[in-house]
Amino acid sequence: MSKTALIAVGGNSLIRAGEKGTLQEQLANTRRTAAAIVGLVKLGYRLVITHGNGPQVGAQLLRSERASDLVYSQTLDVCGAASQGEIGYLLAQSLRNELTREKIDVPVVSLVTQTLVSSEDPAMLHPTKPIGPFYSRSDAEEKHRTLGWTIVEDAARGYRRVVPSPEPIEILELEIIRDLIGDGALVISTGGGGIPVVRENDELRGVEAVIDKDRASALLAAKMDVDLFAISTDTDFVYLNYRKPDQVPLRAVTAAELKEHYNAGHFPPGNMGPKVESVLSFLASGGREAVITSFEYLAAAVTGSAGTHIFAEKPAKMVVNNVIEMPVTR
Repeated sequence: MSKTALIAVGGNSLIRAGEKGTLQEQLANTRRTAAAIVGLVKLGYRLVITHGNGPQVGAQLLRSERASDLVYSQTLDVCGAASQGEIGYLLAQSLRNELTREKIDVPVVSLVTQTLVSSEDPAMLHPTKPIGPFYSRSDAEEKHRTLGWTIVEDAARGYRRVVPSPEPIEILELEIIRDLIGDGALVISTGGGGIPVVRENDELRGVEAVIDKDRASALLAAKMDVDLFAISTDTDFVYLNYRKPDQVPLRAVTAAELKEHYNAGHFPPGNMGPKVESVLSFLASGGREAVITSFEYLAAAVTGSAGTHIFAEKPAKMVVNNVIEMPVTR
């Protein structure tokens, strides 16, 4: 039976540092990302691909705001849906083209996905996630007065809207994703963590919030019982003392060891912290192995020769003094 993996594609795979995020740049980046993903297909994996959408949602909101006197405006949940369609299209097209070049017959499907959250989640009362552009003080006060937005000050750049970031409870299209994977499709889903929705009186309603994409990916990976959960980011390894003279790459650790490093403060909340939390959540939910690396090294990481491998329990062969004794095999 084929192995399964969920690959959480980081934002740097779509818009790289220093880029403006034009469609031409995004398409070029998705082509490079597709080549790395198809490398995993060639290794025999059935894949679910998730992705970020932060810059794209910000652009959607800005368009909606600036054109509000000409066309209808869009709420954050609708902007999230639109960005899923946009990014899903770019990824699906790039993956189809790369699979065709490699003469691999695998269908590609992109799903606009909803993620259930709780209206009683404490995060709903304490918005913390910045979105959209920066505003002057007067504009920010006007947005707060007329739209009810929660606004926070960034001393260096102005004022910005913040929204809740609740915990994901359920991926509503889970069974559809599972069926598609079982039929041999490569599935793109749960973009940006999924569109946040709540259930009220047996009806779904979208809410203006942002779900952490890695946490939603971890939930989906655990529910699908994938063999491997991989997060692509902008570094080749998870590091201790990152960007310090004594930084050390982690090549293979157990969940317990990684949690010790996390508790020691090695992984900041705005950087590696959410990724480490998501990996630990996946392994605590019954997952067996996770990998964190940059998308360029995905195939090498999956075969054990690159990236940071995190295991639920210590395998027979692990890294000693940061030297791989034996490639991790599956």
